[in-house]
Amino acid sequence: MRKRRIIIDTDPGHDDALAIILLEKSGLFDVRAITTVAGNSTIENTTNNARYILDLLDSVTPIFSGAAAPLQRELIRADVHGESGLAGADIKKSEPLSGNAADKIVEIVKTYPGEITILALGPLTNLARAFQKDETIVPMIQEVVMMGGAIAVPGNKNRVAEFNIFVDPDAANIVFRAAVPKVLMPLDVCNHIFFTLKKFDELKNTNLYKPIKDMMIHYIQGVLRFEKIEAAIMYDPLAAYYLINSNAFTAELMDVQVETQSELTRGMTVADRRIWGEKHPNVTVVLSADRNLFIRDFLKILKRD
Repeated sequence: MRKRRIIIDTDPGHDDALAIILLEKSGLFDVRAITTVAGNSTIENTTNNARYILDLLDSVTPIFSGAAAPLQRELIRADVHGESGLAGADIKKSEPLSGNAADKIVEIVKTYPGEITILALGPLTNLARAFQKDETIVPMIQEVVMMGGAIAVPGNKNRVAEFNIFVDPDAANIVFRAAVPKVLMPLDVCNHIFFTLKKFDELKNTNLYKPIKDMMIHYIQGVLRFEKIEAAIMYDPLAAYYLINSNAFTAELMDVQVETQSELTRGMTVADRRIWGEKHPNVTVVLSADRNLFIRDFLKILKRD
């Protein structure tokens, strides 16, 4: 049976790292590319971080760097991941910047029309740029699965917006309006799924244990500082797990638009939750996850030789 072909668009990021490791270790996917974007840190850092993660896995997946800044705004970096974006990682290699992520997305989608799923784990700048470069690829994409948004919970970057959407709301607006099947993994779900540092001890006797533990110590310190929970919130791994087992989630098709004008509510994912009025559903929003199933499968996959 042919593996599902995917592109991982990402800004590693501790939780991005776990998501990439989960998908690569699962053996279920033909990862055609890792495309990097500025978000959790600079494009130089996120690209170096992607190289570090793939080297841990002895993976030959190609990396293509992309946008160094949002479409129309200055980059605002994350606070929880440290200066490098992957604090605790022993990063020694510097990955060259190709700067062609959007072009590669277009190229890969056109090479495999109807077969590519894009997993977007950071700001949506690369994907929006790809759509702007060649809008004919939009109907050729099988699905876009995004970690982002806050539907009925507070934001984690301003009062109402989740970080990925906040950083580049203009790009998110382009993607949300595009006629492509979309799945959104919002904070509403992610906030409830987390690992304590001790939970990662279950990876003892694996080659990944020490590098993951070293990274998670710093990630958990960052999360504690801002989210007041002493644990690793599994934002991006949940979005990755959706590709592995969508049956572990409940979801609902919604009409969701992105706020781009207001500074107060910049990046808000505004869902039409009224029981009246004309709706234009455009995004499948994940509502809940089977926590026990996710934890079981995540650990089982990462323990594999």
